[in-house]
Amino acid sequence: MNNLIEVDSLPEFDAAEFLDSPETIAAYLSEIILEDDAGLLASALGDIARAEGMTEIARKAGITREAL
Repeated sequence: MNNLIEVDSLPEFDAAEFLDSPETIAAYLSEIILEDDAGLLASALGDIARAEGMTEIARKAGITREAL
């Protein structure tokens, strides 16, 4: 019996789907910061941006979406 799982058969995981409240986003970002990994932080910020919506983030920041 072969119990191996082929990685290519697994569904794509997108953390942005689960970042549905300010509290969840804060907890996620806090854990990422503890890892002290710039690449992971950049990826997490992308997750948060997708969860919030780039247009909304730009509006709140007072800049254009393209400037982000």
